[in-house]
Amino acid sequence: MTLTSKLKAKYSDLWGSMTHHRFVSQMADGSLSPEIFKTYFLQDYVFVNDLVPLAAQGIAKAPNLDAASIFNGFLVGVLDPENDLFMRFFDELGATKEDYSSAKASPTTQAFGDFLVRTSLEGTFDEIALVLYVTEGTYLDWGTRLIEEGADPNNAVYREWIDLHGPAVLGSLVSWLESYINNHSQITEERADYLFHTALRYEFLFWESAYDDEKWFDF
Repeated sequence: MTLTSKLKAKYSDLWGSMTHHRFVSQMADGSLSPEIFKTYFLQDYVFVNDLVPLAAQGIAKAPNLDAASIFNGFLVGVLDPENDLFMRFFDELGATKEDYSSAKASPTTQAFGDFLVRTSLEGTFDEIALVLYVTEGTYLDWGTRLIEEGADPNNAVYREWIDLHGPAVLGSLVSWLESYINNHSQITEERADYLFHTALRYEFLFWESAYDDEKWFDF
């Protein structure tokens, strides 16, 4: 059994809880409150500020040009078309420039972002690749499932968000990461377990925090 297969089997309940979260189900059938999606989307916009350093450090620490090119392609996608998408979605969601320019990280977003940045600075390329595998692999999982199930919510933003996380967009990246981790990574199983489990926990909590508009206590 490969390393990623072992980890997904060990944490199958948590993986399933994230990829079948009520946020995903409600987005698929169109019943998700636009305010909840807006809360989530504003936090995702903040979160990208820490995802970028992870990808950038992946390029800097890449073992070869092929690996660097994979991470560069991901980084370009985040900085260019995805940033344009954020602006367009904010307009459709009724989020003003003040809303997204002043958005602050919730406790979960900050903790998740700090974990990414620390991993990117202190970790090896192999560790960065494993964390990115979790962040993108979970999204590919639910995106692929919803597309195959023919999800067609009456909200155009939801439809596009689902399509953007299917095989056509994330498939090759996640496939490369999985192959690299299983065939070339030198990461220890203990370290891999910690990174995989921690990233997966944060992904689940990221969905959860959208429902209570999680904020810091004001004192």
